[in-house]
Parts: sequence; structure tokens; C-alpha cells
Amino acid sequence: MIPFFVQIKCKLGKSYDVANALADAEIASEVYSTAGEFDLLAKFYVDDKTDIGHFVNEKVQCIPGIQDTRTIITFKAFG
Repeated sequence: MIPFFVQIKCKLGKSYDVANALADAEIASEVYSTAGEFDLLAKFYVDDKTDIGHFVNEKVQCIPGIQDTRTIITFKAFG
């Protein structure tokens, strides 16, 4: 499984709706509210053969209330 993160900027007043939609869809392993430029940080795991770009486009960005995303692909976990 490949882990990656998506920072999510929500439309005003929609952060909780988006977080709940991600939780209900059961596609993210973890969803956090954050301060700063983005409102949420979600961690995903996909199969090695999954195209991450398509996954984000088809499963994440289509959730109502999302304004923008930034995908962070990770290489190695330490510790």
C-alpha cells in the first residue's frame, strides 16, 4: 500500500461537511482539521497499482465543498 496526504481547502463554512463526507466515504485513513492555508489534512492508502492522480480527482475533489487540494506523496516513514 502507498500512503499519501492531501491538504484540502474548503469553501467557507464547509470544513465539517467535507470532513464528514470523507469519513462517510471511508476512503481516508485519517482526517485532521488544520490551521493555515488549508483547512483539512487527509491521509490515504492506495494499492501500488492505483494512479494517485486519478484517485484524488475521482474520489476526493468531487466532494461538495472542496475548493482546492494539494497532494503530498511520501517516500519513507522514519521511526
